[in-house]
Amino acid sequence: MTARPGDNQKMASVDDSKPLFAESGGSWLWLLAGPAAAASMILIELWSGAGIGLLVPAIFLVMVSAFLGIQVKAARIHTSVELTEDALRQGTETILVREIVKVYPEPENHEASGKDLARWQSARALGELAGVPRGRIGIGLKLTGGRYAQAWARRHRQLRAALTPLVQERVQPPGTAVDDVDSDDDGPAL
Repeated sequence: MTARPGDNQKMASVDDSKPLFAESGGSWLWLLAGPAAAASMILIELWSGAGIGLLVPAIFLVMVSAFLGIQVKAARIHTSVELTEDALRQGTETILVREIVKVYPEPENHEASGKDLARWQSARALGELAGVPRGRIGIGLKLTGGRYAQAWARRHRQLRAALTPLVQERVQPPGTAVDDVDSDDDGPAL
């Protein structure tokens, strides 16, 4: 989403909204592997009878902790998800909920099945990554202007359950069945 002059008030309200769904993308608990690696090296030195030297365990502590710290920080930036009443943030990309016209149901066929896929399954994934991040499941979205995209999350069913009512209450006219709204574009990708 690109900011335009005069959007500061809109952006402040998007950022201040209470999250309806959130995933951090990565846990800082992984950093405990650094001290565990150092303790393992101390135990190996102790059991080998060679005596305890602190240089090798210190190197393991620093190297493992630094490497995992970089990985966790990147995951928290690029694979975090947050949904508010106004916006859906996937990594560093944010789209407004008002740009979402439809949330598709779970697909009949998985990408690896070799069978016909729904059109949205070949659409770009939201965020700056090349596709849906590993360990996450895509959620089909139809956006304004006839565009398609995939939102994603580890807990994809909870994200879908939180996002669908927001879109339906805004898009669906009163008295219209959910199946009647835009049901002609659920077919296979071309």
